Amino acid sequence: MMNLMTWILRIVVFVILAVFASKNSQPVTLQYYLDKSLELPLSVVLLIFFALGIFITLLFGRRADC
Repeated sequence: MMNLMTWILRIVVFVILAVFASKNSQPVTLQYYLDKSLELPLSVVLLIFFALGIFITLLFGRRADC
């Protein structure tokens, strides 16, 4: 029963994220130094920075435990 609830939750989260990504497909330009820029959809930029935040949190969280 718990396995079923887990899959239902995963499907709901996936659908919410898919709808969010489809509604936020406008291009965003990221400006770098020396006139370099990168153009990506807003949902991709948010996903990248969210994942980067998780990585940094886990990295420094492990250092605090040692």
